[in-house]
Amino acid sequence: MTELAPPPSTSGTSLMDRVERALLPLINLVFLLLMFFIVAGQLADDALPDLPATPPGTQQHSPRADLLVDAKGNWRIRGETLDEQALLQQLPKPDAQNPLKIAAAGTIAMADLERLFRTLEQGGYKEILLLTEPET
Repeated sequence: MTELAPPPSTSGTSLMDRVERALLPLINLVFLLLMFFIVAGQLADDALPDLPATPPGTQQHSPRADLLVDAKGNWRIRGETLDEQALLQQLPKPDAQNPLKIAAAGTIAMADLERLFRTLEQGGYKEILLLTEPET
């Protein structure tokens, strides 16, 4: 049987020598890229501009909440505690442009919030904002 392709000409070099010659340009390229990024990183020490600091003690006004929920799960509007029926009558009408704002105590149980959300969903409220206080 005759071979279809002639054997590769090695011209007297070993396989390792040929592999080394083929990898040398790749090694040089990786080295040059590494050097480029080292130099480019040194040129740009300040990647982000300085942000203006907010002076301490300057607090913006709190957003107005339509509904307050205390730690015990009581619903309050203007200081008055309400039940499910009175709640839906006292709240502003559902509006897609102005979502209902709810301020809840940080220690409230999730079950109490879920009960409130179900009541509001039955009342037609689709958009709700839950207001929180930032941690200090």
